[in-house]
Amino acid sequence: MTYPQNTPSVDDMLNMPTGDLAQMPVELLAALQGELAHAAKQLRMASARFNTALEVRYATRAAEARRACGKDTGTVRLADGNYTVVADLPKRVDWDQETLAAMVARIRAAGDDPAQYVDITIKVSERKYTAWPDAIRKDFEPARTVKTGTLKVTLEMGEGA
Repeated sequence: MTYPQNTPSVDDMLNMPTGDLAQMPVELLAALQGELAHAAKQLRMASARFNTALEVRYATRAAEARRACGKDTGTVRLADGNYTVVADLPKRVDWDQETLAAMVARIRAAGDDPAQYVDITIKVSERKYTAWPDAIRKDFEPARTVKTGTLKVTLEMGEGA
């Protein structure tokens, strides 16, 4: 799809008042939306490639520095010329929910309060909620709050256009 010649660039758009942008013809808005999507995709790909290059360059040194500190994860600082390279390998912990539920049950059975040891969160999937009979849903209503996300508008070419 070729964009009209008078389509503002992304830089132009950044300096344009929002009201002016909103009043542009829908064809120009659609063209801008396409350009932004393309630019975002390119930026994601370039960022991924750049981050991979940084990993190739510094991952081994960072791992050695972490090992020297006696840790598997966390932040280490490396010198490279006049720069300090901050290499952070975050710790991500997952807990088996079935095993935790069994542990909570054992703690309760022993007469202790499991909240002293674990955070307990009860969730209801919206899919399950909507499948419930009305009587059950009505009982759960006081515990349910519905919030909206951010409006997303996408412009698509009509079939007749």
